[in-house]
Amino acid sequence: MGDGFNTITSNELVTRIGTRDCPPIFDVRRAEKWAEAPDLIPTAKWRDHMAAATWGLDLPRDREVVVYCVHGHNVSQLAAALLRSVGVRARVLDTGVEGYRAAAGPMLHKDAVPDRDESVPSHWVTRERPKIDRIACPWFIRRFMDRDARIHYVASDWVGDVAEEMNAIPFDIPDVAFSHVGEQCSFDAFLEKSGIADPALARLARIIRAADTGHPDREPQAAGLLAASLGLSAMEADDLAMMEQGFLIYDALYAWCRHAAEETHGWPPAPAKSAV
Repeated sequence: MGDGFNTITSNELVTRIGTRDCPPIFDVRRAEKWAEAPDLIPTAKWRDHMAAATWGLDLPRDREVVVYCVHGHNVSQLAAALLRSVGVRARVLDTGVEGYRAAAGPMLHKDAVPDRDESVPSHWVTRERPKIDRIACPWFIRRFMDRDARIHYVASDWVGDVAEEMNAIPFDIPDVAFSHVGEQCSFDAFLEKSGIADPALARLARIIRAADTGHPDREPQAAGLLAASLGLSAMEADDLAMMEQGFLIYDALYAWCRHAAEETHGWPPAPAKSAV
């Protein structure tokens, strides 16, 4: 199982998936295992375990990374050792992807990012001046699909043309894969196509949908999300800066959906419990 410094448990990684604290994750399953697998741990990128000392040169030295294979045996151990040899703080997922799956860790469909290229960041294009969906969707992309994804905001009339010219994926415009369908908003499309089964994300999707489609009365938190989003738009002229600041809203809402939805707050504060 390891000493904890060189390994990470499945339960620990599960709690960090989708958060700002989630480390870079690398799937080092042998090429044939990777090819036949339908899914991967969210944000993971496949890399050749035998070449870890080479691709590890491009990784940060100031934070940990996680590598995983099928069961956490020799393949990921070898990759982690090579990474450490070039100064990378590498940890092995102790029971591999199968142990993570058994711990109810969310999994991402491999084809969730169209024409996925493991060697470069994905590019996504949408309409300028985002409010709700066009910040929620990039949050989902960065937290669950591709932590290095590049998001581009352009004039509404040119989203399709820009996407085609730069080989990017358009979203939140009509007649594309990641967009509104009926009462569902673009965030719903991302969640459905990702294949991620997470009750907290499903709850967050309901809040976003209510705020984004003109029905804030359908979810108690939706009116607050709408107000905060419109206020942020009024404060910030730069779309990318607005997006980065807006991520904090979705980090907080997702944390609330996962850990604090049943917590209450009132006045006066409850008296402190006396020592026994």
